[in-house]
Amino acid sequence: MIEAILSYEFLQNAFAAGLIIGVIAPLLGVFIVVRRLSLIADALSHVTLAGIAGSLYLSQSVASLALLNPLFLGIAASVAGSVLIERLRSLYKHYEELAIPIILSAGIGFGAIFISLAQGFSNDLFGYLFGSVSAVSRQDLLIVAGIAVVVLAFIYFFFKELFVLSFDDEYARASGLPAKWIHFMFMIVTALVIAGSMRIVGILLVSSLMTIPVATAMRVTKSFKQTIILSIIFGEVSVITGLVTAFYFDLAPGGTIVVTSIFLLLLVIAYKKIMVSLKKGAIA
Repeated sequence: MIEAILSYEFLQNAFAAGLIIGVIAPLLGVFIVVRRLSLIADALSHVTLAGIAGSLYLSQSVASLALLNPLFLGIAASVAGSVLIERLRSLYKHYEELAIPIILSAGIGFGAIFISLAQGFSNDLFGYLFGSVSAVSRQDLLIVAGIAVVVLAFIYFFFKELFVLSFDDEYARASGLPAKWIHFMFMIVTALVIAGSMRIVGILLVSSLMTIPVATAMRVTKSFKQTIILSIIFGEVSVITGLVTAFYFDLAPGGTIVVTSIFLLLLVIAYKKIMVSLKKGAIA
């Protein structure tokens, strides 16, 4: 495997992008899970699908756009979706959760329209849906690296504010924190991570990489920082194992990554149950 990575540029791109995504997706996912916004990742992923399908349709219809990287329109659609979610949340102040199914439905609707206009599924679109080891270009890798810089900078400079907002939104607003703008920026950063992760994990599965490693870590940690560290470790293990499995068995990497993360979750749950049973037996 190491020889193959050293020999083929597409494998170098895939593994480098996967390692980066294995850090930023669970890192941001901790805040998403704690703030009970897990479904937002699903909504934005479907909006990204609409952008990708639209880009593939335009590349077929307009000759000058044939070389356009679909990732750009996917990112634009994801960011636009995050902005619209925030606008709808402000319109439905007492029913803010309505914003998520509205945008999710819009993403699915536009995605279906563009897919039908593009005359159905193609290999490119299948790769975006479920990830592809061979499809990650050097340009895709550079985009993912740029998104990672933005994410890490945002978390570094606004960690305390995000921490307070995650656990006590009312106190954060009462204390004078610019909660609205921080949440707005958080949504945009989330949109960037989702769009950037789709080449490896796939649009339909990217939300899993942002939530399952966090759910796994929460079973064995006692502090917020421990949860962040273990979430990243579980995320990296899932990505590396998933990519290696996908390479050797010619499978969609998104599926192997997600199945690996679920397997880790089940192992941790079983471990916790065994430990609890042993403690009860020791006490008895």
